[in-house]
Amino acid sequence: MSEPVRVLAFMAHPDDAEMYCAGTLARLKREAGCEIVIATATSGDCGSMNHRPDELARIRHREAMTAAGLLGAEYYCAGSQDILITYDAATIRAFTEVLRKARPHLVISHSPVDYMVDHEMTSRLVRTACFSASCPNLITGDVDPAPPTQNVPHLYYTDAVECKDLFGQPIEAQFIVDISATIDIKEKMLACHASQREWLRAQHKMDHYIETMKKAAAERGRRIGKAYGEGFRQHLGHGYPQDNLLGKLLGLAGA
Repeated sequence: MSEPVRVLAFMAHPDDAEMYCAGTLARLKREAGCEIVIATATSGDCGSMNHRPDELARIRHREAMTAAGLLGAEYYCAGSQDILITYDAATIRAFTEVLRKARPHLVISHSPVDYMVDHEMTSRLVRTACFSASCPNLITGDVDPAPPTQNVPHLYYTDAVECKDLFGQPIEAQFIVDISATIDIKEKMLACHASQREWLRAQHKMDHYIETMKKAAAERGRRIGKAYGEGFRQHLGHGYPQDNLLGKLLGLAGA
């Protein structure tokens, strides 16, 4: 591929990319020269005991922009609201427009089965947007619409939270990326989301925001004999690319 590979991490909330795939994004940027884009379904407007939704959305948008800036990444928000991410025509159009503006060769999103419906719904919407972005007759209605993309991009899913489904059964990764060399930038990006740490302390009675991330990354890393890792599965259904572009870009064995 002569042009730089563009990678889009399209997740539900600000801080999700930092929690689940930022180490891999940093490797793709540093080692493969990829252009990185981070997008979220929402601005994270519900996660506060102290701020109104509009105030919190502005705070978390700034935090997301700051975190993305550490990778030199672009940032987009699809305009949904926390807990109300819905698989409907308007949201499909909004997600499709983000895909067209980002123009990725490779997309990363949530596991199709995860601990909360916002994650699962975002995964479904991203999957549809990957397929529909190249369809000229899908009109998004954006005030400044991007043209349709040329191809269906490679699509990957991150680990589910705690690597288990809603029945507690394990969800295994197809492959794990060693992020030992990029755990520091992953930590710095996650630390940009100070308002989320405050929310977790109030709502979940926990103050281990970064340590929880590092513990999960260390568990994945142990599976491959490394200090830290991030797990992925590739969408290999009909109509999607079948080669492992992510693995090739990072020189993974068997890719």
